[in-house]
Amino acid sequence: MQKHTLPLSCAFLTRRSVARLSLGLVLGGIIAVAAARAQRGDGNEHWVATWSTTLHAPQLLPGFTNPGFNNQTVRQIAHISIGGERVRLRLSTFGADALAVDTASIALSAGDSTIVAGSDRALTFGGKPSIVIPPGAQVVSDPVELAVPDLANLAVSLFVSGATGPATWHFDSRQNSYISLPGDFTGTTVMPLDPQSPPTQSWFWLAGIDVTAPRQSGAIAALGDSITDGDQSSVDGNHRWTDELARRIVQQSEHAMGMLNEGMDGNRLLHDVLGPNGLARFERDVLSQPGLAYVIVSLGLTDIGTGWPGGLNPDQAVTVEQILQGYEQLIEAAHTRGVKIYGATLTPNEGAFVPGTPFPLYSPENEVKRRQVNHWTRTSRAFDGVIDFDAVLRDPQAPTRVLPKYDSGDHVHPNDGGYQAMADAIDLRLFSK
Repeated sequence: MQKHTLPLSCAFLTRRSVARLSLGLVLGGIIAVAAARAQRGDGNEHWVATWSTTLHAPQLLPGFTNPGFNNQTVRQIAHISIGGERVRLRLSTFGADALAVDTASIALSAGDSTIVAGSDRALTFGGKPSIVIPPGAQVVSDPVELAVPDLANLAVSLFVSGATGPATWHFDSRQNSYISLPGDFTGTTVMPLDPQSPPTQSWFWLAGIDVTAPRQSGAIAALGDSITDGDQSSVDGNHRWTDELARRIVQQSEHAMGMLNEGMDGNRLLHDVLGPNGLARFERDVLSQPGLAYVIVSLGLTDIGTGWPGGLNPDQAVTVEQILQGYEQLIEAAHTRGVKIYGATLTPNEGAFVPGTPFPLYSPENEVKRRQVNHWTRTSRAFDGVIDFDAVLRDPQAPTRVLPKYDSGDHVHPNDGGYQAMADAIDLRLFSK
């Protein structure tokens, strides 16, 4: 090893000057490290969820399931909210058996099943390219460097070499997912599609996507039913009210926020249907989200509409007091975490039926309950704020009905214009306090 010697002039340094020189070198090193961290942005950043969805067990109803996959790549599209320089993925086997993921990748979507060339990033889990996810578990990938713009469409590709059996899924995604011919095509720019497996409007195992964001940024999670899920909105159009709100926040707010859609078709506050009730899934789907700062609750309409003598579930009738108790439990749980929680009023539904059934959601008695719940939401001050979706969607000439220009045709779910009107009515100052 080469021996380094000091220049002659250094021999005349005093002990004090040597101490000063050492201190200067130390401080210089600290400043250099701080500058490097600032340049990378990780000195004032944390993980924030930019996209997530509620996952169901494979069998939603008797005979209503999916076959799963075998030696195939599944490419799924997620429309995120806030962007970042680093990204990671969350996968889940909620309600299902163990899953062996052989390879996984994330990339910028170029439309349909194609990805932007050069944007593909292979994902690892604890440094390994594959992972076995235990039954009912969630795993997080290692972070990768990928400059992700706000409001981008990301393509997540998962290759499973074996037969998975029925898969954990979100069955009504309003977004096409693509299934390959046999083989691993996770890194392929144009994925060859299986003609026997057309695009499906479901997500599989995909629980969430996180990005690094400034510490003043956080996430907003919307807990709701099919109206929050975006039912009847344009497929691949990203016109759910949460998508429209994300656009407003990115364009107008000083600090971008992650916007998370935890809506589920048919979801009820107090009883299971097509998945766990709102109280049961609040911790899993909402409170556990990275960077969570705000919650919007839009649940209760399906409880009222299905639980009555003429409804789909007459043995599961709920009182107004029970719904309000449920709200108070959500409020307490959010406040325990230091999270602000806003209540959304229940929207009108005269003329609507439970999809695919002859059971109406509306009755005069149900309307009384809906109005009483809304009155409490508006006046009790139990929530940290109120978002009045009822005032946005109701027809002034017939307040029990959705305004025709916002009605998708089923008299309960808005069309794209209605979803945009809901988002436009939200005061962005709610997310700056």
